[in-house]
Amino acid sequence: MSVMDHAGGRLSLIAKQSSGKDASFRVAPHNIEAEQALLGAILINNDAYDRVSDFLKPDHFSEELHRRIFEIASQLIRAGKVATPVTLKTFLGDHDLGGVTIPQYLARLAAEATAIINAEDYGRTVYDLAIRRDLILIGEDIVNGAYDAPVELTPRDQIEEAERKLYSIAESGRYDGGFQRFSDALTTAVDMAAKAFERDGQLSGISTGMTDLDRQLGGLQASDLVIIAGRPGMGKTALATNIAFNIAKAYEFRAKPDGSPETINGGIVGFFSLEMSCEQLATRVIAEQSAVASYKIRRGDITEHEFHRIAEAAREMQSIPFYIDQTGGISIAQLTARARRLKRQRGLDLLVVDYLQLLSGSKSKGENRVQELTEITTGLKALAKELAVPVVALSQLSRQVESRDDKRPQLSDLRESGSIEQDADVVMFVYREEYYLKNKQPREGSEEFLTWQSDMERVHGRAEVIIGKQRHGPTGTVELAFEAEMTRFSNLAQEDHLPAHH
Repeated sequence: MSVMDHAGGRLSLIAKQSSGKDASFRVAPHNIEAEQALLGAILINNDAYDRVSDFLKPDHFSEELHRRIFEIASQLIRAGKVATPVTLKTFLGDHDLGGVTIPQYLARLAAEATAIINAEDYGRTVYDLAIRRDLILIGEDIVNGAYDAPVELTPRDQIEEAERKLYSIAESGRYDGGFQRFSDALTTAVDMAAKAFERDGQLSGISTGMTDLDRQLGGLQASDLVIIAGRPGMGKTALATNIAFNIAKAYEFRAKPDGSPETINGGIVGFFSLEMSCEQLATRVIAEQSAVASYKIRRGDITEHEFHRIAEAAREMQSIPFYIDQTGGISIAQLTARARRLKRQRGLDLLVVDYLQLLSGSKSKGENRVQELTEITTGLKALAKELAVPVVALSQLSRQVESRDDKRPQLSDLRESGSIEQDADVVMFVYREEYYLKNKQPREGSEEFLTWQSDMERVHGRAEVIIGKQRHGPTGTVELAFEAEMTRFSNLAQEDHLPAHH
């Protein structure tokens, strides 16, 4: 009888139990022999470790001793040392393996190892079985949670927690990552340029519907985190709503060979409105589309002609792919789960979050708000990359803007700025001089009043979008037209773009 057979006293006990037809329980899936063969391959030739190191972790082994062997071998190899039965035995201590010592067991692993060429396949077997065991645990948690749910835990919360756990399993240790050939990346870049050529305005990203802004940004780029920041009253929600609605309105698609739709223009929009209700957001959009002031719509102070314009705008808007989630105070984990679900069920080309500071991080982060905001911005950037869509997140600015003479915002004005500035691909500030100037009206008839009046005429109906950071292009300022009553941003008619005077 071989040493490996003796060692089976403990290590193959599970296998014997699982084969017994009368067993009153089912044993979680595992493959002791695959684990032994893989560990043996690593002990004989440490190059085998490189074949599995990017996806296999010690926790993926079903047997505790195998976890320790893999972990110590990993540490030795990463430190530039050699992992062999001789170097490992000093770290493993004494164990009773049914009459077999640790050195004997290690020697036997090496003697019955698989060839290095098969190491990756054995590693995948071990990994896949570990994932199945994790799925069983999640299934048990769902069952137990549904039976013994505390009063405050709603079924929706439990579903989102289960989704989060399932997704983290799907993402951790995937073995399809790693390096790719540069030629593959080149092909992707050329495909992007070809799509940009086909798209309206020849942009590499999705058009915002505002020509000057598109010229500066090249459209909203997939996988980017775009921050729109501003003080209250500047119109950052209006700008985000305008952009989102322009994109949804321009949506066009074609069917792929498998029958699924592929966006060729505009896009499907998901809008997390953490501050405003769906009705408030809809009122804003109707005001913008029908050119009827939103305060009039709320009061019902409208003429019959205006009512027809509102009805016409509402009818046009019925069919656009614009989805709103108005749940307040959700966590970044819930937002991520819902965004994934929307992408899976309806498709998604743009995600808007209004606004950052109303999201919460995981409960474990405690009271540290800077840490919590770092978790939120990192989560949004990761979500943009994962779903391959631009994520537009709105952000408040700190009050220090108000204390300066020039109230144009800067990157340093971002609240808890470090993480927002670091994770964002684009940071845009919305600034309206008219808003500040209006509050400084001098006494009528004075000399200052005339100066103020001419200044007001100069800035009336104008807004600046200051691009403070952009990974793909230049920073600078874009001027837009702003109609306050309709909360509408649009292209500004520049003097040099106007037709010649006759």
